[in-house]
Amino acid sequence: MLYMPSLFSKSVEEIEHKNDSDSDQVDTVVGPSVVVEGDFVSHGNIVVKGVVSGNVKTSQHLLVEEGAKIMAHVKARSAKVAGEVRGNIKVKDTLELTATAKVLGDVECGTLIVAGGAGINGKCTTLAVDFSSLKETNKEDKKILGLRKKSKIELAGFEEQQPMASV
Repeated sequence: MLYMPSLFSKSVEEIEHKNDSDSDQVDTVVGPSVVVEGDFVSHGNIVVKGVVSGNVKTSQHLLVEEGAKIMAHVKARSAKVAGEVRGNIKVKDTLELTATAKVLGDVECGTLIVAGGAGINGKCTTLAVDFSSLKETNKEDKKILGLRKKSKIELAGFEEQQPMASV
């Protein structure tokens, strides 16, 4: 049986876009021995194999390879992180964190894919899901929450009032 996890973890739009000839083209590569200091802006795909000490912004895809580091904020249409990012990440579409990814900062993206072993120390917000219906607590929820609080209070009082049974 042929196993293709990357095919099943992507939306139809992503797969169709991936088939475009421009989407596979890498416009900029920061090599493993390169250290870039300062903001880095591109309108094409970026692959980081070295170190970027400054904000990274692209209107296309960003790939941060294992062993690579970005020490500032990141903004991209889509991104895959296998290395380290010390700064906030804002991705319009899909952000994929591999098992070797380490993110120290807040993450905001359309869709988040996290492999086991990836680390995030920050707040995560996915924009593809509408949470507005969950923010308002309706009367039914308040009633349930009220019962739960009352039960804990009653239980605490019950335990304090009951004498210990002698054996």
